[in-house]
Amino acid sequence: MRWLAFSMAGLLGCATLRGADLRIGIIGCDTSHVTAFTETINNPQAPGHVSGGKVVAAYKGGSPDIPSSIEHVEGYSKTLQEKYGVRIYDRIEELCQNVDVVLLESVDGRPHLEQVRPVLKARKPVYIDKPIATSLRDAREIFRLARKAKVPVFSSSGLRFAKNTQAVRNGLIGRVEYAETYGPCSIEPHHPDLFWYGIHGVESLFTVMGTGCQTVQRGTTTNGLIEVVGTWRGGRKGIYREDKSFRGLARGEKGEMAVGSFDGYQPLVAAIMKFFQTGVAPVSPKETLEIIAFMEAADQSKRQDGAPVKIRLRPPATPARISPK
Repeated sequence: MRWLAFSMAGLLGCATLRGADLRIGIIGCDTSHVTAFTETINNPQAPGHVSGGKVVAAYKGGSPDIPSSIEHVEGYSKTLQEKYGVRIYDRIEELCQNVDVVLLESVDGRPHLEQVRPVLKARKPVYIDKPIATSLRDAREIFRLARKAKVPVFSSSGLRFAKNTQAVRNGLIGRVEYAETYGPCSIEPHHPDLFWYGIHGVESLFTVMGTGCQTVQRGTTTNGLIEVVGTWRGGRKGIYREDKSFRGLARGEKGEMAVGSFDGYQPLVAAIMKFFQTGVAPVSPKETLEIIAFMEAADQSKRQDGAPVKIRLRPPATPARISPK
């Protein structure tokens, strides 16, 4: 109920955004998502066009210590300017003055907390691309600030919105007792192992399993790839395995079904636009935080030679100080 109250507070605290096209601003032009999303939104002839808004502004961003970021930021920025007429701003604060809603797209999760601060201060609804942050601590702080500002926020991988994955999420095979998802897991040294790309498969896993994971144990498959086993309340099992392709399987009370595919960007963009228009997030903060906690626990398990690690969504309580007599 707390998360529902948060969403409704954001909806009531920000102006309803239905009606005329929303002015959309992008923060971080160092990922192919910025051109893919803009094409889907701005071009009425694009396959799977999503109406309701227009990308009109962007802030370049970029991380000098991540080659894929610094090598692409200028090129994607140029495409936004020349192909779509997007205006580039030098400051996030200035961008926020000229848009209704924000896509925080920086490929590097480390600056997300600092980049979202002025967005929340300006009270602009914001979608934060994966990963929401590179630590559970930062992710919690983002949601705390959003709740305080009464601004709707959500974060997700696009794989959450794949057709079969959503069908299972919505109960097609009943309560899921077991699921396994697969996907690439390229490593970026400034991010915990699963945060950079493994998060896609983990997002699919949580979409069908839901919250309630209690312990995480990381190991390797027979061919030496990453394998992470989660145990949910009631003994339910969910497994993420590194693989070359996105796929998976869920078994429920009424049968089993393939899940975990990537169905393109359109389902995610449609979900984002609906979120911008209604102020209601399609993913709860609790679920996003548990995904981050799952991936952090997997890293901790790796450091402990594969020992099971309990998931903790909140930091341990600080012991009370005892005054000397």
